[in-house]
Amino acid sequence: MSKIAFTKGHGTGNDFVLVLDAAGALTLSKGQIAKICNRHFGVGADGLIRVVKSENIPEGKNVLVEEPNAIWFMDYYNADGSAAEMCGNGIRVFAKYLLDRGLAEIIDGGTLPVGTRDGVKDITKSANGFAVDLGRWRLDPESLVEVIGLDVARPAQGIDVGNPHAVVALASDSELAALRLLDPPSIEPVPVNGANVEFVVPKEPMVQQGVGHISMRVYERGVGETLSCGTGIAAAALATRYWAGADAPNQWQVSVPGGVVGVRMFATEDGEHVGISGPAQLSFDGEIDLDNL
Repeated sequence: MSKIAFTKGHGTGNDFVLVLDAAGALTLSKGQIAKICNRHFGVGADGLIRVVKSENIPEGKNVLVEEPNAIWFMDYYNADGSAAEMCGNGIRVFAKYLLDRGLAEIIDGGTLPVGTRDGVKDITKSANGFAVDLGRWRLDPESLVEVIGLDVARPAQGIDVGNPHAVVALASDSELAALRLLDPPSIEPVPVNGANVEFVVPKEPMVQQGVGHISMRVYERGVGETLSCGTGIAAAALATRYWAGADAPNQWQVSVPGGVVGVRMFATEDGEHVGISGPAQLSFDGEIDLDNL
C-alpha cells in the first residue's frame, strides 16, 4: 500500500492528519509519521491520528475490557512520530471525523466512548462542538523551568491529566508574549517521559460571573509550540485553581493563540474529573504517497 487517504482537521488551530485504518492493517514508522507531519516536506500537522477499531489493536483490546462500547480507538502520534497517551483537541477532531463519516453517532444526551492509551474517554456534543471527560487528574511535584525570554528559572506545578504537564505562572501578557518557544524549555528535575509546558497569565479580573479566565501558551513534547493543547488547557486551569485556593471556580475559559476552550471540574463516584469543550473542524481530504515521502 503505497498511497493512503487522509483528512486534515483541527481543534482551535491544533491540527492533525487523520488516517482511517479500521482493520489495523496499516503500519507507519516513526520516520514516516514525522515526514507526514513536516510542514515543509509533508502534509504538515501537530500530530497524526490513526482511526482504528479497538478490536484490531492491542491497546484497544485492553480498552474493550473496560468499556465494550468503545468501538473506535484513537491511535495518536506526536509530530516527531512518538506515541502519546492522549490529545484533548485531537479526540474532539476524532469524534467529528467519526460522526461526519457515518462511523459513529451521538444521540441527544448520549455519549460516545473512545479508546485511548490513557483509557476510555467519553465524548458528548456541546454548544461549541464537543466536550470530553478527560477523567481523574493528579497533582504532581513542582519543578523549575527555564526558557528563552525569562531571565530566571520559574517554578512549575506538575499536573497529570493522563499525560504529564508542567504549568508556569507568569505576571503579565507582555511576559507571555516575550517567550521564545522555538526550543524546548528546560525542566529540572528532568521528567522521565518528558512533559508539556504551559505558561499562564490570569485575566483581569480573573473570575468573571463565576468563571475563571486565563491566557496560555504551550510547548508540547515531541511537537514544539502549538496554537492549542487540550490536555494542556485542562492542566493550566487546574493549576491556576490550585494556586487561587478553595474559593476558586470549577469552570474556566482558557484563551490560546488558536481560540478559546472551556474547562470544567466536577465530582464523580471515583473522584474529581476534568473535562474540556471546544470546536472541531475538518479542513480537507487528500492522498499521501508513502513511496515519495
